Amino acid sequence: MDRLASMNAYVASVEKGSFAAAATALGMSQQMVAKHVTYLEARLGARLLNRTTRRQSVTEIGRTFYDRCKLVLADADWADAVAEEAKGAPKGRLRISAPVSFGSQSLMGLVTRYLRQYPDVEIDLVLDDRYVDPVKDSFEAVFRIGEIGDTSLTKCRLAPFRVVLCASPDYLAERGTPRHPADLESHECLGHAHWSQPENYHWRFEMGDSVYEPKVEGRLRVNDAKGLVSAAVAGFGIALLAFDHVQDLLRDGRLVRVLPDYRTATRPMHLLFHPDRRQTPKLKSFIDAVMAEFGEAQGG
Repeated sequence: MDRLASMNAYVASVEKGSFAAAATALGMSQQMVAKHVTYLEARLGARLLNRTTRRQSVTEIGRTFYDRCKLVLADADWADAVAEEAKGAPKGRLRISAPVSFGSQSLMGLVTRYLRQYPDVEIDLVLDDRYVDPVKDSFEAVFRIGEIGDTSLTKCRLAPFRVVLCASPDYLAERGTPRHPADLESHECLGHAHWSQPENYHWRFEMGDSVYEPKVEGRLRVNDAKGLVSAAVAGFGIALLAFDHVQDLLRDGRLVRVLPDYRTATRPMHLLFHPDRRQTPKLKSFIDAVMAEFGEAQGG
């Protein structure tokens, strides 16, 4: 069997927690993943994984071998990158992470156009609202909305992410329509629950030179943008939502803009990647495409 392929299957098995999950990630059968791991164990004369019908765990030798496999596979990728750079043609697989609302509503069009332009590139686009680590989670580039703080990652600043304040007509009929940002303090305000960062419950509004930051509260926080939209449509409260995600709902009246005369603070957005990551043609061309469409200058 191909030893690099077996190492890749083993690494996926450790990171995903099971042969089944690794098989799904790699696009192969669970039986083939098991064969790859068994091949490595036979070659090494040592057990890498303790396996039962319900769970698996990594042995001490397996953990050391996993760390070495990661280095070997990374070196193999770099070797491929050298050849790729020599040819100068984007080729290979890109793993990209993006927030759900931005990815599904805005990014997908760019991705499909990019793939048509570069037929030798494949993209794994993972839509997730949690904060991912490009290195730990094996992403070559990550879109992130919100403040990112100090980071060792290379960041490309994109046009700010536009959000609007919305509620359903039923909610406003029952609880009244806020006329001033301070009125929000007596309303049910839906929050976004980040996986790894606390939510700031002060929403920011501007009118002229005045800035208002009411302290809002609510009984429901959701870590998924679609879930927040569903809760707002269901009439459970007022929410700050991505404009791209709700423009159709606003158009057909299922949601209504709240405080439309006040400017809602936009949220910064960046494309992040590891500074040690070789700028292969596939990654560089993707970054160039993103900056051309979503770069800060494109925000108007």
